[in-house]
Amino acid sequence: MINFNYESDFILENEEAIATWLSSVIASENKTEGEINYIFCDDDYLHQINMEYLNHDTLTDIISFDYTMGNEIGGDIFVSVERVLDNAKDFNVTFNEELKRVLVHGVLHYCGYKDKSEEDEVLMRSKEDEKIAMFHVEQ
Repeated sequence: MINFNYESDFILENEEAIATWLSSVIASENKTEGEINYIFCDDDYLHQINMEYLNHDTLTDIISFDYTMGNEIGGDIFVSVERVLDNAKDFNVTFNEELKRVLVHGVLHYCGYKDKSEEDEVLMRSKEDEKIAMFHVEQ
């Protein structure tokens, strides 16, 4: 089950459509959906988590805690809405485009994709693009 939680004023539009899309991404990777919690927050909130749990004194757009067991993926994914907004401007994309990239990025980590090496990062970006193309909202 995919849950959305808020530690800021931000509220995700189309929660149901986003959850359905993320579920289809998980299925497309031949994984089983466990409990995945997205927590939307601000820079200060995520920076504190980064310091406390990872000893990183940096701002980031996403931190994921992976509770995957076997083929069933799950975890907590913290998203800084402020970082996503800034990154969207930096990469000259819409906020919603960048948000989808960040949301699927966390799930792809749970599916086993990494992004520490240049080669891994190229594969991760390719997978993000592939999975973002799966997103459709019925009008």
